[in-house]
Amino acid sequence: MVMRLGDMSIREKLSAMEALWDDLARDPDSVPVPVWHQEVLEERGLRAETGGNSFNEWESTKNWVRERTR
Repeated sequence: MVMRLGDMSIREKLSAMEALWDDLARDPDSVPVPVWHQEVLEERGLRAETGGNSFNEWESTKNWVRERTR
């Protein structure tokens, strides 16, 4: 039986997404990286190496996200 997305509950959709993600994560090298994404990663890496970025501690970032999503 094929289930249509519109007929799936949120829980079923999330479960399907998790199954897809787990399957893709088994062999990450087989997942192609789009050119635009590679360019963004290279640009961000260069900014990180040259001091063009600032970084926050993980705990303060988690707190910031929690405050913004309440």
